[in-house]
Amino acid sequence: MKKQRRIACLAALLFLIVYSLAAHGIQQSSGPTTIEFWFGPTSSEAGPPPSDWKALRIIKDTLDINWVLSMLPSNTGDRHTKLNAAAAANTLPDMFWVDREILQSLVKTGLVAQVDDLYPLIPNWYRLYGGDAGRDYTAFNGKSYAIPFMGGGQPRNEGMLIRKDWLDKLGLSIPVTAEDYLSVMRAFTFNDPDGNGRADTYGYGAFMDINAATEGLGSRLDPIFGAFGVAGTWNLSLNAAGLNVRKPAYYEALAYIKTMIDEKVIDPNWLSYGRDDFRAAWKQGRFGIMRENHSAYASEANYAPFDKNFPKGDWIVIDPPKGPRGEAAAGVYTSSFGTIAISTKAIQQGKGQAIARLFEWLATDEAYYLLGWGEEGVNYTFDDKGSPVIDGLPDPSKAYTRPDMIPLTQLRGYIQRNSDNELRSRYPTYKAPSSGKTMSALVTLRDMQARPWVSLVGVDSLPLPSSDLKRFYEQGVVEFITGVRALTKENWDAWLLEFDRLGGLAWEQAGINTAKANSYLR
Repeated sequence: MKKQRRIACLAALLFLIVYSLAAHGIQQSSGPTTIEFWFGPTSSEAGPPPSDWKALRIIKDTLDINWVLSMLPSNTGDRHTKLNAAAAANTLPDMFWVDREILQSLVKTGLVAQVDDLYPLIPNWYRLYGGDAGRDYTAFNGKSYAIPFMGGGQPRNEGMLIRKDWLDKLGLSIPVTAEDYLSVMRAFTFNDPDGNGRADTYGYGAFMDINAATEGLGSRLDPIFGAFGVAGTWNLSLNAAGLNVRKPAYYEALAYIKTMIDEKVIDPNWLSYGRDDFRAAWKQGRFGIMRENHSAYASEANYAPFDKNFPKGDWIVIDPPKGPRGEAAAGVYTSSFGTIAISTKAIQQGKGQAIARLFEWLATDEAYYLLGWGEEGVNYTFDDKGSPVIDGLPDPSKAYTRPDMIPLTQLRGYIQRNSDNELRSRYPTYKAPSSGKTMSALVTLRDMQARPWVSLVGVDSLPLPSSDLKRFYEQGVVEFITGVRALTKENWDAWLLEFDRLGGLAWEQAGINTAKANSYLR
């Protein structure tokens, strides 16, 4: 009987140990741990890393992890839909890239894990990619719910681009004011700027690129709103803090955009375009003015299709339009982090330590160069300053800058550190093969950064609208510019009253209070 009791006690003790380990994210060894990661790619137009990618082999052999990678949609709305659908079905992957807007809603549902216990296990990642500032960025009620990363991107990394060859063909000057812009848009639409004899070009191109900082019509039309002093969702100035949609100038900006639509000088597909559709369109010569990312425009792999299609084509960076009161902004920017959430289910399944091992490996120099540039001697070499370059490769077609090699660096945004050496390497100068034009995404970046912008540091931590209010907001502005609702001052004022009744005024006040409490107002 005593022997049976001892066996029962040992069994109970073993159960408690196993349960405790699982509860703390420690998994008993039983072969490689499968960790699924839904990631946002560096280039949405290229495919995911191949199944024989060297990084996957290293991770499996040295970390005992089977890392399963799936690309998230590039379009913000589609990405949110996919994550929300997975959350509703409780099928979120072990780890996934998520913006703070969706993260906040997932925290409320309990589907993402609190990760403070993981930080002591990833000291090198913490030091290189987030630190205390990143931890604060991912915190809700004092607890961190995602692993921060620097993101690889640069602030103010987009800008206004115009087809200089079209301007020259039509004898036009670079537009300066909002009225100048409208005149050029008309000429690009109706005066056959590409000389093919067909009415197949438009003045402006865009797509709905909405996030918490650019509600309403999204960042691609922010330069238009900037001309009227209402770029972005929020105004964080000391004297005029609040929601831009509630300011009189917002109505002026909508009227301008409605003119663009009514006169058919904006690509009519802009409301249905996704990010990839938009980029395919400008590379096919569909429109002549746009706001675009510096690398998505000028990096070798991204510029190649346009260069091949239009060897005499010539985009240049210009200032955003200047409005009636002299205001101008390419858009808004903030200093923020990217976030990788860990599902609660992954921790419950005992994958916490494996995930920590993965993050620590991603913080090594081995991972930094492999994910950022590929294999040394195959995809890159080092110059005398220690920067990865493409000089002296046995097979130049395997250079990390080549379009076919992009899948090897699809995850580079998660491990980049933004040093000077890295930026020079990430955005090398090259000659476009068809046109012979000297191109540099880094030179383009510096040019875009020097243009007018509005700083909204802290905007990512401001309260979000309810889903009903957000829907009312986004649907309403689209209905006004497309003519579903008549854009009159009377109708607009009535819409704003309904907006306030649904929570708009309360949302604005909560945002102002948060901004004041955290010294975001300038």
